[in-house]
Amino acid sequence: MKKTFVLVVLFVLPIVAYLFFASGVTNFGKLAQLTKDVHEIDFSDQAQLKGKITVLGFLGSDVEGRKGNAFNLNQKIYKRFYEFGDFQFVMLISKDQESEVEALKTELATLADNDKWNFVYASDEQINSIFKSLKTDIELDAKYSTPYVFIVDKDLTLRGRSNDEDDGTKYGFNSNSVADLNNKMVDDVKIILAEYRLALKKNNPDSAK
Repeated sequence: MKKTFVLVVLFVLPIVAYLFFASGVTNFGKLAQLTKDVHEIDFSDQAQLKGKITVLGFLGSDVEGRKGNAFNLNQKIYKRFYEFGDFQFVMLISKDQESEVEALKTELATLADNDKWNFVYASDEQINSIFKSLKTDIELDAKYSTPYVFIVDKDLTLRGRSNDEDDGTKYGFNSNSVADLNNKMVDDVKIILAEYRLALKKNNPDSAK
């Protein structure tokens, strides 16, 4: 009896654990593809969306008013994931906000390496065009700004949740809400990064993490 127990512990339990976690990865699945053909940033060389996993935000002409949102995102999302090679933040900014952006960048640099925070200056029409291409149920305010941020994949597809328990279709994440960032966005960023890691390993088994 004792020998049987030892054999179960040594051989059966590891197999059960493996199957559990393997099925968990499968069930973890992928984020829903909500909108394809999100517009590229073709008016600036400050950042591009294609080929990157992007957290896309719209600060517009309210950089000062959205500093708290930026700090929430920096602490809850950016600091956890910025070391992933193809991960970036892109914030679309109105062209009259240079001094406010420089002040924000200086403050962010005291909290973490901010190299993957990209602030892209754009006209109101350019900001609105990219935002509209997301095709969400969210609206920009009068300053072409929103507290919501969005996950755009390497193929210019908006990713999110098609059956969220609170929102139904969840297009973006409210950076005013630490709970939304902690309880949902962290998980969704993990999912999309894991998706690309698995694809990389499948296509190149000898690749590094």
